[in-house]
Formats: sequence, structure tokens, C-alpha cells
Amino acid sequence: MAPNDSAQITGETGETGGVPAGRRRAARYVVPVAVAGITAATIGLVPALASTGDPDLPKISAAELIEKIAASDTEQLSGTVKITTDLGVPSLGGLGGSAAGTFAPKGGAEGGEDGGSAEPTGRLMELASGEHTLRVAADGPDKQRLSILDSAAEYSLIHNGDEVWAYDSASNEAYHAKAPAGAAKGSEKGAKGKDRTAPKDLPATPQDFAQEALKAAGDTTSVTVDGTARIAGRDAYQLVIKPKQTGSTIGSIKVAVDSKTGTPLKFTLLPSSGGKAAIDVGFTKVDFSKPAASTFDFRPPKGAKVTEADESKAAGKDQAHKAPKDAKDLKGLGAEPNVIGEGWTTVVQLDTGGVGPAAASKDMPAQAREFMDALGDKVDGKFGSGTVFKTRLVNALMTDDGKVYVGAVTKDALVKAANAAK
Repeated sequence: MAPNDSAQITGETGETGGVPAGRRRAARYVVPVAVAGITAATIGLVPALASTGDPDLPKISAAELIEKIAASDTEQLSGTVKITTDLGVPSLGGLGGSAAGTFAPKGGAEGGEDGGSAEPTGRLMELASGEHTLRVAADGPDKQRLSILDSAAEYSLIHNGDEVWAYDSASNEAYHAKAPAGAAKGSEKGAKGKDRTAPKDLPATPQDFAQEALKAAGDTTSVTVDGTARIAGRDAYQLVIKPKQTGSTIGSIKVAVDSKTGTPLKFTLLPSSGGKAAIDVGFTKVDFSKPAASTFDFRPPKGAKVTEADESKAAGKDQAHKAPKDAKDLKGLGAEPNVIGEGWTTVVQLDTGGVGPAAASKDMPAQAREFMDALGDKVDGKFGSGTVFKTRLVNALMTDDGKVYVGAVTKDALVKAANAAK
């Protein structure tokens, strides 16, 4: 078993625990998950996947393992992924793409008049809660397939060249779009600068989550190698990422990295409050050989209802319920957001220009008011008073004068940020 080996990240020097400057490029891939933006976005703990004991692997430092991930050139694979999300919010599985109403589409996944049940954005939002089994395949930047498996149905999203198809077998509905011009040169960069173009709005594989977690270095993060593991029949190193700051709702992130290819095989995010994982996603089976070309072929079955992307956009569905990815996407909620703090304790401040929950509930019937009060915790401070609404990762403080503070931070950290902003 590889011994523990830590790398302390120092933002000023760009060096990683004594690692030469030549490794600084790889070190920039280590940061906390941008939970508020994803995920916003953006998943409890399941038994170790295909674990058969800890393999004996050569020693490796944290910086070397980060370099191995950054240098990975895996472009071909297929396999089965199990993803479990427990954010402490109601399951979205029955909502078919609406996120607790906030990002709800006009049509919905049950056959709305706009995009129908096959429209991808809403269906992928379902991965933000509950337990799901996915079948995935990739063959370079031009071919990817992701299928969400249910007990009696399957939803598939296929990218093949300049064509994007989605198909819902339960409703026999399909969605068709053209991949953006130059999609193979898109904005999502893979290892060694190679491009990934899987059309999706939420991460769905260990690689996706790891890329969100490993983006840049800072002095708020510590990284260690914590032994080895056996994942989906593969030998892997365990990379552990932790915040140095107090006040984050993220306790630690563990990434199991394939010892041969450098490909992340499993991603687990544990909240600082303890208990089972908030996000657990990993391969149960994986094959790094080239998938059959037929994997990426699709023609809608006879009788299937097909919705073209242009029709869906005209109806406003494609943009109706996309989760905001970063602060820029939150401008529509009011004034331009203000970012408070840094690293793991970053808080986004918004001014809705309206009234807070206390004033909004003033005219409600007593029972409705009691229900609203039960959803959050009343707090006060220099900022005034307000209510904190909590999940296991992302918390939000809504003040009575209409300001909102959101972050992957504790209730106390939100109150501190609100006091500082005041």
C-alpha cells in the first residue's frame, strides 16, 4: 500500500510542498468543487465498488498523482457508473427535469408541449438526487453516449459527429439537435488540452466530477495520497482533497485514480457535518478499449415523436430550467452578485430587490406561515434578521430586506459573510 504523502498547496509561490516549478501547471488542477455553481449543482455513500482489497502499488506523491491525472490521455472507454446523491433535499426523480420548481420547464419530462420528455437538460437534472445507474461510452471528442437505466426504461443521450440525439424509451420520444459548429474544439478541455464535447449540463462520471474538483491551486487546500484501492477491477491510488479553512460544508473529497491510465475511477464527497457521502459516483465496470462504432449510431424508432432543438428553443424550453453555473448566470435574480471570501468559504451575495421571507409570509395564513418557518432557521446579526435554508452542502441566507447569501458554507459562515457585507 502506498503510504500517506501530502502536498500542501501554496498559492503565492505556485509550488506544491517543495515540488519544482515545472509541476505548477499540474498543481493548478486542485481546488474544492464549485458546489453552488453546479451542481450546482454540481450527489449517499454506497459500498466500495468492486473492492477486493488494497493493491500494493509503487509509492507516489500527491503532486505526482496530480500530474498523472493532468497527463491522462484516455479518450476511449465504456462501462457502468453508479451515482448516488444525497444533498438532503427531496428527490427530483418524479419531477422529470424540474429542480424543485425553481428550474422547472414549461413542458416537463412527462410529455410537455415544448421539448417533450427527451429534452436533455431536464433529464440530466435528475442526477442531482437519488441513486442512478448509467451506461457510458466515449470514442474521442466526437463520440459519446450516456444512458440512464431505469427498471423498465432507458434514457439515452448520444453525440456522434455533428449530430446530437436523445431518446426516452418510456414515452417513445426523441430530441434532435446539431452539435455546435466546431464542437470538437469546444470549451471543455480534457487531458493534455484535448477537447471533450459530451452534451450535458451536469457531471455524470468520475472524470467529470474530478475535473470540477481539480481546476486550480490555492493556499486554502491540502492534498494527500491516502493509500490505494481496487475499483471496478482496477488498481487505483486514493487522492484526498481537504479544505484548510473552517466554515465549509465540504469535509473532504476522495478521488480514486487508475494507476495505469491516470483516469479517475471514483469520486466521493463527504460533508463536514459527517454521515454518508453527499456525492458518490464511480465505475462498477470499465473497459478502456475502443467501443464498437454501432454504440454511437441512433435512428428514432418507428412511431417515435421527434422534437427538433430549434422548435424547443422557440418555445423557450431549452433555457427555461438550466441551473446557474457561476455567479454570472445569477444576474437575472437582481443586481450583479458580489463575491465574498475565497476558496472553500466563498459566498455569493445577491440583492433580489424585493422583500425577504418574513415580509413575504406576513399575509399568509397562520398554518402556511408555520410551514415556511419550519423550512429554515431564524438568524440575526449586524445585517439585521433573516432565515437560513439548508442542504447538506449548499446553504442560503435570505435576509428580511431581500438580500441572499449562498455558498457551500455553514450557517455561521453565512451570518459572518452577511455581517461583513453590511
